[in-house]
Amino acid sequence: MAKLSTVAKLLRDLVALPSINPAFLPNEPELTGEERVASYLIDHARKQGLEISRQNVLPERKNLFVRLKPSRKVKRRIILAPHLDVVPAEDKQFTPNVKNGRLHGRGACDTKGSVAAFFHALLELTKDKNRPAETEILFVGLVDEEYGQTGSRIFGERGPKADLAIAGEPTQLQVVTAHKGNLWLRFETRGKAAHGATPHLGKSAIHEMARITETLLTEYADQLKKRKHSLLGHPSINIGTIQGGSQTNVVPERCSIEIDRRTLPGETEKSVYEEINRILAKRKQKVVNARESRGVPCPPLETDPELPVVRQFLKAAKRRKSKGVDYFTDASPIAMGGTPAIVFGPGDIAQAHSSDEWIDLKQLEQATSIILRFLKEQP
Repeated sequence: MAKLSTVAKLLRDLVALPSINPAFLPNEPELTGEERVASYLIDHARKQGLEISRQNVLPERKNLFVRLKPSRKVKRRIILAPHLDVVPAEDKQFTPNVKNGRLHGRGACDTKGSVAAFFHALLELTKDKNRPAETEILFVGLVDEEYGQTGSRIFGERGPKADLAIAGEPTQLQVVTAHKGNLWLRFETRGKAAHGATPHLGKSAIHEMARITETLLTEYADQLKKRKHSLLGHPSINIGTIQGGSQTNVVPERCSIEIDRRTLPGETEKSVYEEINRILAKRKQKVVNARESRGVPCPPLETDPELPVVRQFLKAAKRRKSKGVDYFTDASPIAMGGTPAIVFGPGDIAQAHSSDEWIDLKQLEQATSIILRFLKEQP
């Protein structure tokens, strides 16, 4: 087996530290929480003399700040912001395995690959005599991305602002300046209960919901396909769950669906409700108790790719144009707080959350070089 590079060894160590989001496994502390990963990074940062601080987010869960201060007054700030939590996995997935130029294990690409690349680039920069004199580099290890993005929401609201934030996600080294928003809606229909032997005496809430779902997944979905964004394509709708009825021999009195509506820049919760209500009203269909069910805002990201600092990053990444992606990221809550944000990192999103998650180690090396090149170019 080929000798592993320093950044690959760092990633191997990070994958071996379980950091499942506690929201998924609330009673298994030996596998959950980001603190093991944060402590590991803190140990390495201290050896380089970097400034370390924490930001309270949730009980026993804190964002990690590792700061490289410039030699002169701070005139620019760059934020490196990957997340430290992962989704559930079998025990064997926390034993990293390297073969055929790939490192396998939970979090390898989502997003401990970005953690390793960003953090190693920062450590390398501290050794450089020509490091930026007026730019502060802030590494932010975010918690809770995989559930509620509480880490990036608190950071966006209360953390320091910057000229650019780079959210770490597996983009295959593409520079992402736009992604879709994520709006979850819960719709309910009401009927009239009756005995299953005499259904004509009742009114089926399931039947009414079936008509509504047909409208949403055909006519409304077709309407959305006519709307297009240059980087993101068209918005989408998916009905993820449906629940209704109490037992087989009772006409169902209630039925509900949960909708995942992916939004484009310019679309809002209000505008989505209004257009759905219009199309249902046209068919004389009605829902009750319609509400947003995620509980936190997840608006689209759209950062101007012509911003000088974004153009500078594109050049460092040797990319002519930025890209858009369908999935939601921590970049949006950070941007909501006033810092222009992009998304970048090694790995393929197709591997994220998979039973055999892996990352191409060549991409890991390339991502590290791109980040380091960009940071060295700062004033």
